[in-house]
Amino acid sequence: MKTGNLIIGWLYPELMSTYGDRGNILVLKKRCQWRGIKVKIIKLDTGFDKKQLSMCNLLFMGGAQDKQQQIVVSDLMEKRTELKRMIENGIPGLYICGAYQFLGKYYKDADGTTIASLGIFDLFTVNPGRGFSRQIGASAVQLPNKQIIVGFENHGGRTYLGKTVKPFGKILKGFGNNGADQTEGAVYKNSFGTYFHGPVLPKNPGFADLLIKLALEKKYDSPINLSPLDDSLELQAHTAIINTLKI
Repeated sequence: MKTGNLIIGWLYPELMSTYGDRGNILVLKKRCQWRGIKVKIIKLDTGFDKKQLSMCNLLFMGGAQDKQQQIVVSDLMEKRTELKRMIENGIPGLYICGAYQFLGKYYKDADGTTIASLGIFDLFTVNPGRGFSRQIGASAVQLPNKQIIVGFENHGGRTYLGKTVKPFGKILKGFGNNGADQTEGAVYKNSFGTYFHGPVLPKNPGFADLLIKLALEKKYDSPINLSPLDDSLELQAHTAIINTLKI
C-alpha cells in the first residue's frame, strides 16, 4: 500500500516513556513512511483535549515509575469515556506495562490499598510486596498463530485476566503476567496490553505491521495489504534473542 494516512496518538510521552518505549513510536512512524503512508504523531500530554484523542487512528502508551503513573491515571480518568469508546469501537492500540495495568479494573498495592483503574479491560493487578522479587529479564511469548514475540520485562505487579480478554501469548521464557499461569499480556478488540519493554516493536516487525494494518483497515473500512519491507536486520536481532534464550 502506498496511499492513505494515519494519525498516531502518543499518550503521555513526557511521563510514560521510562524504558525506551519511544522506540515503538519511531518504528511505527518509519514503517509507514517507508511505504509512502503519511503519518502524523500527536503528543497527548497531561491536560490534553479529549477531542485530540478522538482524531487518532492508532494509540500508544508506554510505562513509567509509580510517581509518574499516579499523575497520569488521575488525568486519564477524565478522558476515560472517550478512550473506552475508541477501544470498544476497534481503534487499535499498544499499551505497555503501567499503561497496560491502567486499562484494568484496579491495582492493589503492597499495603492492601486498592486503586481504581479505567475498567476497560477485564483484568486486575496486585503488587505482592515484600518477599516477592520483581519480574525482570529477557522474555519470549508464542502467539496463537505460532509467531514468537521477544521482549524485556521489568515489573513488580502481577496481572490476572478475566473472561472477556485473551492473553497476548503463552510464555516460552520469562514471567509474563504473573509468573504462574504462563500468560503474557492481554488482547481486547484491536488493543494490546503487554509487559514487554525494550522497546518491543523494533525486534518484532510483524507485530508493528499488524498494528499499522489494523489502523488502516479500521480507518478505510477495507482490507489492506501492506507492501513488504526488508526486515533482515530486525529479524537478525529477533533471532539473536531467541538463540540467547535457548528456545
